[in-house]
Amino acid sequence: MTWLLWLGSGIIAVVIIAVGLGTVGATRWAALIRFHTIQLESGSVGGQGRLLQPTRFDAHELEGLPVPVQRYFRAVLTDGQPMIAATSIEMNGVMNLSATAAQWKPFTSRQRVITRKPGFLWDARINMFPGMSAYVEDSYIAGRGRLMAKLLGLFTVADSQGEGENARGEFMRYFAEAAWYPTALLPSQGVQWEAMDDTTANATIVDGPIRLTLLFRFNDAGLIASVHAEARGAGVGEDGVMVMLPWDCGLSNYKQQDGMLVPMAGEAAWVRPAGRKAYFVGQIKTLSYEFLP
Repeated sequence: MTWLLWLGSGIIAVVIIAVGLGTVGATRWAALIRFHTIQLESGSVGGQGRLLQPTRFDAHELEGLPVPVQRYFRAVLTDGQPMIAATSIEMNGVMNLSATAAQWKPFTSRQRVITRKPGFLWDARINMFPGMSAYVEDSYIAGRGRLMAKLLGLFTVADSQGEGENARGEFMRYFAEAAWYPTALLPSQGVQWEAMDDTTANATIVDGPIRLTLLFRFNDAGLIASVHAEARGAGVGEDGVMVMLPWDCGLSNYKQQDGMLVPMAGEAAWVRPAGRKAYFVGQIKTLSYEFLP
């Protein structure tokens, strides 16, 4: 029976250590997220942001836009809609952590988006194993991109940040997800639209040295069905060079929210030579806005 006592004591010790590490990791991670959120909100790194004018949507600004773009804005906005200054999003879903196999893991996340100085911070927990989560930050703050993951909030397993393709890829996410904060897509907010055909249009946005053009596809109801990029950084290859792949962001399940029509589900996928492969599927739990006065 002695060995049973030792085994029980060992299990208890492991549990105590795991709980302790989890508590320390959660505390450290929360402090890091608070610091990065302050940077996001204030625009204190790399600039003071921009003043968005006008503060309310005027349908007259749609004149001259491609027909599918006009149809989209008339479907999701009403005349006089206040411009969105910030958005808070709670989401859950699944992510595939493998590029070649099916390793889907559940996640929960909170995301903060600002439009004054374009940026976002996605703070997620991915359930890797029972009792073990990966803490993940995906963000675009003041012109810099960041993808960081830590097991238990302590042990770094990924840390990619900076300007160049890191920033470009994260700014691309901000732009592709703008259907969740649709006033940010208006011409008065800095977006240029170019007609492609009856159901698609290119949209261009600029932030500092970064200039992006993405293809927006509209469904039969006039809503954004997907956003496509010809090339987005999909990680670093064996030679140390960023691997660039076509990228799709699908949007669906539109519902009314604060007078606007916005999608409540999203999917992200890489388009590899073997075909399109989704790696992110999420559903919005809560969505709240702060508007310009």
